Amino acid sequence: MAKGFGLGDVFKIQEKVKQVQEELAARRVEASSGGGMVKVTANANQEILEIHIDPEVVDPTDVDMLEDLVLAAVNEARERAREIMMQEMSKLTGGMSLPGLF
Repeated sequence: MAKGFGLGDVFKIQEKVKQVQEELAARRVEASSGGGMVKVTANANQEILEIHIDPEVVDPTDVDMLEDLVLAAVNEARERAREIMMQEMSKLTGGMSLPGLF
């Protein structure tokens, strides 16, 4: 460890990481596809919380399209959440990459 960086500092960082993770769990992001026909809500910990599908987009003869719309919205929501998480963790670590923190 670098001089002036002791075990107490590690515990402080762990506590800050835990606090940031709790804050991220409370932050919501939304993404949509198909002109808003499929909406996905996630938290900034990249957990999918809700999926809304407009009944008008449900076509039993074109399930592939619906699957593509859901997949696109889920991936966009997770990417937005990941960006927020990385920004917040970067603030915490001062831009340093600390393996295992996130």
